Amino acid sequence: MTAFHVMAGANNSFTRPAIRKIGVVDLVDALKLGLDDFGEKPSHYVFLCLMYPIAGIALVVWSSGENLLPLLFPLMSGFALLGPLAAIGLYEISRRREMGLDTSWRHAFDVRFSPALPSIIAVGLLLFGFFIVWLVVAQTIYTAYFGDSVPATLASFVTNVLSTPEGKGMILWGNLIGFVFALVVLATTVITFPLLLDRDIGAVAAIDASIRATLINPVPVAIWGLIVAALLVVGTIPIFAGLAVIMPILGHATWHLYRKLVAPPVGN
Repeated sequence: MTAFHVMAGANNSFTRPAIRKIGVVDLVDALKLGLDDFGEKPSHYVFLCLMYPIAGIALVVWSSGENLLPLLFPLMSGFALLGPLAAIGLYEISRRREMGLDTSWRHAFDVRFSPALPSIIAVGLLLFGFFIVWLVVAQTIYTAYFGDSVPATLASFVTNVLSTPEGKGMILWGNLIGFVFALVVLATTVITFPLLLDRDIGAVAAIDASIRATLINPVPVAIWGLIVAALLVVGTIPIFAGLAVIMPILGHATWHLYRKLVAPPVGN
């Protein structure tokens, strides 16, 4: 029964939310609304999102100490694949603010009370699956060009990557395949988690809605993906510190993007 609930949602039937057509102006408005949500209690949300720069620094230290330098960039970029799940508490805060409820940062953890929690966990596991497969593929690409050798230092690794034909080939194929992973994750989760928080319709229906939103709005969703990627890069530059601000803004903005993409249920 739990598995069926995850598949079909609370009503035990596969429902397909109506998807709206949006434009670039809607993306700008979603970002403005996300910034407005962040501006209500910025210090609270920065505190809540300190985990992101801490996690980024931990990845660098861990990969350097464990001779995993070839996986440093795949780990950092792959971390972004988990972004839709990592921001779920921010969606909840935006939802509460929309309803006129208390928006203390503690309510970000109210997700655990959601009736759609099994579906949220299921989609989260799917994202983790994408993340693991990406790491395996990235390691395979590195081995194809450099064999099993492990660079002694970060400096030597960067030099090999940027100044050798093997490194340029690895960059080319790594970015191309990484783009495919990012595109798949974007299409399957651009509104999945906000939708599950808002309506317990089941994981399959939520992913289906996200894919349909992408197919109906290919250009806006693609631009949204580029905006997210660019802002995440900006957030990582000052030793990941910027992620503590970028992540809450993007999280809140994603909730408002969901509101623009998915029509309210009939009768609401």
